[in-house]
Amino acid sequence: MGGGVGQTIETERLVLRPLRIEDAPFILRLLTQPSWLRFIGDRGVRDLESAERYLRDVPIAMQSRYGFALQHVSLKATGEPIGLCGILKRESLPDPDIGFALLDEHAGKGYGFEAATAVIADAEQRLGLRRLLAIATPDNERSARLLGALGFEPRGMHEDGRMRLFVRASAPV
Repeated sequence: MGGGVGQTIETERLVLRPLRIEDAPFILRLLTQPSWLRFIGDRGVRDLESAERYLRDVPIAMQSRYGFALQHVSLKATGEPIGLCGILKRESLPDPDIGFALLDEHAGKGYGFEAATAVIADAEQRLGLRRLLAIATPDNERSARLLGALGFEPRGMHEDGRMRLFVRASAPV
């Protein structure tokens, strides 16, 4: 597992690392695919310039401020970028939450579970987080199933009324 801010996490098939401005072409592709827009939402990314702005203002700023953020996920064997996975701190939630998204062609292959399991272990070990939240749209059954497999339990709706809320609490060490 990684250790310290900005470290790489490796799993059997994946490499997770902090996002960089150079990831803008991949971010443009991921954030404009229909499943991202449907289940996560429009982040205003339309071209490379707006992808760079998103990277600076969201994950890179969050990594600098909190020591965690969404991470770039790539296949270990080829280096091909396939998605994002990481811990976020949203103003609307009392505790950090996990987020993940894969390019559609890489969904359903166990990569989301593998990446999220590594991120949760890192959050517990390196950051000392004992409670993680997650949110998902009510119609995002794939994410709900993945969250259940990761040990998250549904807890009704988020206060905004648009997202389902999930909670995962680990045993104290």
